[in-house]
Amino acid sequence: MVSDGTLTPEVLAARAHANGVELWSLTDHDEIGGQHRAAKAALQLGMKYITGTEISVSFAGQTVHIVGLGFNPDDPDMIAGLHRTRGGRNERAQEMSDQLAKVGIHGAYEGALQFVGNPELISRTHFARFLVESGVCKDTHEVFRRFLTEGNPGFVPHRWASLKDAVQWIRDGGGLAVIAHPARYGFTANEEYALFTEFIGHGGQGVEVVTGSHSTQDAIKYADVAREYKLAASRGSDFHSPDESHTDLGTLPWLPGDLTPVWELLSHRIQY
Repeated sequence: MVSDGTLTPEVLAARAHANGVELWSLTDHDEIGGQHRAAKAALQLGMKYITGTEISVSFAGQTVHIVGLGFNPDDPDMIAGLHRTRGGRNERAQEMSDQLAKVGIHGAYEGALQFVGNPELISRTHFARFLVESGVCKDTHEVFRRFLTEGNPGFVPHRWASLKDAVQWIRDGGGLAVIAHPARYGFTANEEYALFTEFIGHGGQGVEVVTGSHSTQDAIKYADVAREYKLAASRGSDFHSPDESHTDLGTLPWLPGDLTPVWELLSHRIQY
């Protein structure tokens, strides 16, 4: 991955292929720089490929992720929009490091940067890897229980793209917008209603139903949501690393058969 994963697009494609994946998409956070490499690797292995990204959006005081699928990876408006979205990451990272220093954890910015290299792409995940490597926490799950989340040291909110902007970039690039792992946000019923209605109003067409971040009950709930709002359904592993992720590539349950998979709406954008 090019943003917060630990594997290159080529290694990730090989892992997906080895696990029996037939149609694959690389969805880096706020970045599409790995799309051509990912597509080439997938096609060389005999997999079908569809372009992807996961855009960070500010909504109701939280960070929400909108997945884009099937867009033109060379679309200038999307490239420029994602560049602006990434622009505040370095300043935010410096603030996170300052907060961690106040509780005795020094050198966090430099430590996190070694896991990404490009300050434009630095994120909480890279700080988490530093905290594990330096022995502060035993794994990244412990990191997010103790640090980097609201109310804990190292949490600094960031103003991301608007929901309207993210959906528009995806649609203008010829793609389809999907609300990623909606169960993770902990929205009230009213907030979730506002999210889905605004998303659909801007032209969003899909929701992630089966994902590494969802329980079985979550999948049942959002399958019903997909039916209610007449949205296409998506599934994604949310895989970042063999050591950090709950779900490996290609191991998720299937979508319920009565839902319309997002890839059926994107058949014209799938690369063979």
